[in-house]
Amino acid sequence: AGRGERGPEEAGRGVVSAGRSGAGMTVLESLSRIIKIQLPAYLKRIPIPETLTGFARLTVAEWLRLLPFLGVLALLGYLAIRPFIPRKKQQKDSLINLKIQKENPKVVNEINIEDLQFTKAAYCRCWRSKTFPVCDGSHNKHNELTGDNVGPLIIKKKEV
Repeated sequence: AGRGERGPEEAGRGVVSAGRSGAGMTVLESLSRIIKIQLPAYLKRIPIPETLTGFARLTVAEWLRLLPFLGVLALLGYLAIRPFIPRKKQQKDSLINLKIQKENPKVVNEINIEDLQFTKAAYCRCWRSKTFPVCDGSHNKHNELTGDNVGPLIIKKKEV
């Protein structure tokens, strides 16, 4: 056969390899072999007792052969019932800061005592204040709803 031409042997091989997708078929063939041949052979060798009391009579070696099978059964059972297990939902109220400076990784406010205009100032610690960082009394509603007991930080200026 000349350049670009295939002989009958090469053409036959080309058709066979075109019908197979190389490594993909090997994986499928391996999986098929496991399911059709190895799994049934493994299941036949497992010492599954006829009665519940038969489990008490199993030897350590038989238990060791049985454990992988029981582990797979337990995993499949868990996966089957998992959608029906109630999940603990995160309550929106469990977050402390619901909306203040959420774009920042950490909220930090600095206030110099010398800058206080009044002799007393109340600063929010519940994060619900609409005038944050200054307290507006929003903690009262928060405390009623949640049973919490948070209140403001009160800073007093010494009178000279």
